[in-house]
Amino acid sequence: MKKILFLTGTRADYGKIKSLMKQVDNSEEFELNIFVTGMHMLSKYGLTWKELVKDGFENIYKYINQQPNSHMDLALSNTILGLSNYVHEMKPDLIVIHGDRLEALAGAIVGAFNNIKVVHIEGGEVSGTIDESIRHAITKFSHIHLVSNEEAKKRVVQLGEHEENIFIIGSPDIDIMLSDELPTIEQAKERYEIEFENYSIVMFHPVTTEVDQLQSNVKNLMDALIESNENYIVVYPNNDEGTAIILNEFKRIENDSRFKIFPSVRFEYFLTLLKHSDLMVGNSSAGVRETGIYGIPSIDIGNRQKNRYDLNTSKNIIHVDGERDEILAAIEKASKLTIEPYALFGDGKSDEKFIKILKEYQIWDLVIQKSFIDVEY
Repeated sequence: MKKILFLTGTRADYGKIKSLMKQVDNSEEFELNIFVTGMHMLSKYGLTWKELVKDGFENIYKYINQQPNSHMDLALSNTILGLSNYVHEMKPDLIVIHGDRLEALAGAIVGAFNNIKVVHIEGGEVSGTIDESIRHAITKFSHIHLVSNEEAKKRVVQLGEHEENIFIIGSPDIDIMLSDELPTIEQAKERYEIEFENYSIVMFHPVTTEVDQLQSNVKNLMDALIESNENYIVVYPNNDEGTAIILNEFKRIENDSRFKIFPSVRFEYFLTLLKHSDLMVGNSSAGVRETGIYGIPSIDIGNRQKNRYDLNTSKNIIHVDGERDEILAAIEKASKLTIEPYALFGDGKSDEKFIKILKEYQIWDLVIQKSFIDVEY
């Protein structure tokens, strides 16, 4: 029985790989193992590793790789150290990582250095910040690439990867988004004690290459939200450099009845809340990916996600640079939009395609030594 190791460091990447993990867990051919680290292990964010236990997963190894507000380079080195020790003991046949976070980079490095095949989920995408550099670096360390669409595949080919090792499976979180097992809106509001009839969702993360502008940017956002006089569900940012600046600005709305602030929201409940929201505001990837699936207007602020979408095809997105008046005008505009749901990142069957690749394709015979494939012009 082959051992498949999944690595998760945040509430976001867990939501995107959970359906894949369930397929492995339900298979008689594979043994599921999970290395949990990053934000999952911080009480500040609600110790979200517990969500994996609630979901019935076993063989969970928990590792603290950082303290709140740790520098990314130190967290990366700590993750490499902890994961390296773990894989030498556990000896996985395959490591599965997702996205562009430092924990995924650590997984790719440890796998490559120890001759363990690495599967990367959602490579070949762009964002324009340090996250994009991390994502492409992960691609170069990984052996098998499971991408969201044809555009992402072309970028992975452009990075010099073998086309036969690239598979389009869509974005796995859509599997859960389109599931008929999501909680009802009544259940979600009861769980999180939300009394709003109508509301919007706010998720705003630091841009690590623009930390010097962050104080002004988040102040503009808070000014606009307060002045808009609407109801908002606010979710904590990730733990990149600058998070403390955002959280300090959130103190302005702690006692405002029009705002509900949460360190974390369980993924399925977040999806239900998103599905029934008026709009989304911020710079989270959810604003450029998940909102379109549900036909929710999204205001994307600044440069964090700017290169991840085309305004001609992503018709639900309004991009603003981040000035207060711009955000206010965008909120007014978004409130009048009617958006038809659309999907650019898969059909909700990523998990089936994933397990088929593990079972039927010759990935296990893949030569571990990589070679660069030149693109012909």
